[in-house]
Amino acid sequence: RAGITVNKNAVPNDPQSPFVTSGIRIGTPAITTRGFKETQCVALAGWICDILDDIESPTVVERVRGQVADLCATFPVYAD
Repeated sequence: RAGITVNKNAVPNDPQSPFVTSGIRIGTPAITTRGFKETQCVALAGWICDILDDIESPTVVERVRGQVADLCATFPVYAD
């Protein structure tokens, strides 16, 4: 919903069944390939926290979606 893609993964020592994915995995190859540096990674981590802190808020989702879109436009997958 907010334009951030993560993988659902099991968490080590999780009491849930191994078939319950109660954690997320955030890979960095896609963002480093785009040219993200520390500043952009810190911003992205903050937006993920914003979403997780208020996951049902359409206002937060919409705001983060816009921020993600702006960042991705600045760091396109395929540079001109």
